Amino acid sequence: MVTKSAYAPIFDLPKHKLTALFEAEPDRLGYLTFDAAGIHFDLSKTHLDRPMIAAFLALAGACDFDGHRKALFAGDIVNPTEGRPAEHPAERGVGKPESVERAKGYQARMRALIDAIEGSALGPIRHVLQVGIGGSALGPNLLVDALGRDADRYDVAVVSNVDGAALDEVFKKFDPTATLLAVASKTFTTTETMMNAESVVAWMQENGVEDPYGRVIALTAAPDKAMEWGVDETRILPFAESVGGRYSLWSSIGFGAAIGIGWDAYEELLEGAAEMDRHFMLTAPEQNIPLIAAFADRYYAVVRGSETRAVFAYDERLRLLPSYLQQLEMESNGKRVTIAGEALDIPSSPITWGGVGTDAQHAVFQLLHQGTHVLPVEFIASIEPGHGLDDGHHHALLASCFAQGAALMAGKGNEDPARAYPGDRPSTTLLVEQVDPRTLGALIAFYEHRTFCNAVLTGINPFDQFGVELGKQMAKAISTEGTGNFDASTQDLIARAFG
Repeated sequence: MVTKSAYAPIFDLPKHKLTALFEAEPDRLGYLTFDAAGIHFDLSKTHLDRPMIAAFLALAGACDFDGHRKALFAGDIVNPTEGRPAEHPAERGVGKPESVERAKGYQARMRALIDAIEGSALGPIRHVLQVGIGGSALGPNLLVDALGRDADRYDVAVVSNVDGAALDEVFKKFDPTATLLAVASKTFTTTETMMNAESVVAWMQENGVEDPYGRVIALTAAPDKAMEWGVDETRILPFAESVGGRYSLWSSIGFGAAIGIGWDAYEELLEGAAEMDRHFMLTAPEQNIPLIAAFADRYYAVVRGSETRAVFAYDERLRLLPSYLQQLEMESNGKRVTIAGEALDIPSSPITWGGVGTDAQHAVFQLLHQGTHVLPVEFIASIEPGHGLDDGHHHALLASCFAQGAALMAGKGNEDPARAYPGDRPSTTLLVEQVDPRTLGALIAFYEHRTFCNAVLTGINPFDQFGVELGKQMAKAISTEGTGNFDASTQDLIARAFG
């Protein structure tokens, strides 16, 4: 069990200002910047130093980091509450050999179906509408938005919200006679997803599609449920039960992205992730980038008491990354008990939030620079722009990104307190050569492994998510029982809304 006492050696270390660390360590960039899989990681503007890294390495050893890492890639049970492995790396070709082969088989099946669709086997398809929620939507939506902007293939939309306005927006743009429906649900019972799927089928029927179920693809770990719902077995793309929802974009859940960006690009995405997998699996702890990044995360959460972590993508193509990371990090590590079921006495996951630069500079950076909260900030930028406009656009974007990190650290004094910047505010910068499938795959895999490392250093299970169930149960009770046994406030709201 990881307790607060395990962090005592880190609490006891002196707390230096960032500017003082740079002055005292001329080689600071040498041991706090890293390069892997086309990504440059700069952690030098965090408060990590050699004594702190040494203390964290000792903590990682005490937490059996090596054992947990080996178990993950060996396909052993790493989700004990549900008795499952977590085999998303196998979808990228890294892991237990039989699991890798199974994933390759499923991918071959998905590619064959995409080839058939491109050959008009399901009719003249121009639009693909994927319905899902959580991991069945956030990952595919990120991929389509980041990589599909210049792809002259299919119009792909990912809808997750059960609010009918979300579907209605797509219906106004898509031709029902040229639309393919992809239903993404691990269990094929998810309430919001199945309601949306039924509405899409009804929309097709109402607009002259004779066999709407012939235009449905099922992306699921429960093929039998999909067949019961009406999907022909030849249009069911399975994936392994051992692949968790928020880690599933690498599986058939990524169908919408694969058909939208093309199979070659999708394979590059998988290979980029596999490259980061190999780094994480084979690199010693002292040079292991996801682990070192997790050291900084744990330092600010546990020692400095930072309750949030901000992520800002200085690239419009990555505008959905903060939303994707919210689920990955907060659903994985938002726990209150250890893996043994005992109460945590250290903070679990910080609240992940963020936005897009430079928009965020004119909205939330006031608090980051001069507010009373001191919290770690992460910047992500690309050297190559994602447009063909004048280079001045991208120069201004990158200049703003780098300047914000420098300003957060350095601060600036002023006789007028309202104009003073305290500085000593930490940041990390991730700089990629370009936002392409390979690099994005590596970036997402980095965040997955970083999340895993944080869980190991906290002593929790990152692969279950029972916290999302209670609200679902209560929603069903409202739908079936009305006011029921709810509190007076909830009963009043129900009565006002439903009559």
